[in-house]
Amino acid sequence: MKYAVNIEVIYRELPFAERFAAAKRDGFDYVEIWDWESKDLEELKDLCKRYGLEISCMGGDGPISLCDPAHGPEYLAYLRRSLKAAREVGCKLLAVHSNELLPEPHPYAADLFPQYSAAEKTMAMYRSLAAIAPEAEQAGVTLCLEALNVEKDHLGNFLQYTKDAAEIIRMVDSPNVRILYDAYHMYLNEGKIIETLRKYQDLIACIHIADAPGRGEPGTGCINYRAVLRDLYDRGYGGMIAFELFPQSSSDDAVWAINSVRTGL
Repeated sequence: MKYAVNIEVIYRELPFAERFAAAKRDGFDYVEIWDWESKDLEELKDLCKRYGLEISCMGGDGPISLCDPAHGPEYLAYLRRSLKAAREVGCKLLAVHSNELLPEPHPYAADLFPQYSAAEKTMAMYRSLAAIAPEAEQAGVTLCLEALNVEKDHLGNFLQYTKDAAEIIRMVDSPNVRILYDAYHMYLNEGKIIETLRKYQDLIACIHIADAPGRGEPGTGCINYRAVLRDLYDRGYGGMIAFELFPQSSSDDAVWAINSVRTGL
């Protein structure tokens, strides 16, 4: 299985450019980043080449909500820029979301767009993803739709459940539109991690790992990630697995915990 480490949250004690060397030293062939706009794309390419790394996934959507019917053209324009950036740095996966990602939880009402029904939001997401799918196929980039928890980190986010992401993806019907399954978020929203991964494995291109409820490294919460990874291995999962977590003490301790669950499979 392919493993990536998210260098936005791990190795934060190091300058950004030095995190690539740390990831390679710790046995990773892939690194994951969040937004690309704040990065120097030429520097990203040079760092990956220098350390023999690939960028596994980065954020595809910016300050626009996919589920807002009023902003479909604006969303697509940004996503086209993301596809171009992904091709430039050799990134094969772009994470997309129903809503703009806000920098921190806010105590607003549960519904960010109360003027629209759930059906209207779903169809807005479908229309945009169906429109961009042929361009993603041509670019060789897979768009990964990620549901997020609304209990702690993303209050008001529309897409909350794996089944709803799967429904949209099946409607789009493109090999380059898939699920990003975040086990931390989905543990909080729906539970049944292994059962859900088995049910939707054919639609999943990337899996994010962090323990719950604290979003730390494996072993700091209540998810049995050794069992999760073993089941994925036994069932022939061949997609990306990215450790997107906040070290509870240090990056070295977090990487030790990561390697303790991903080795020996």
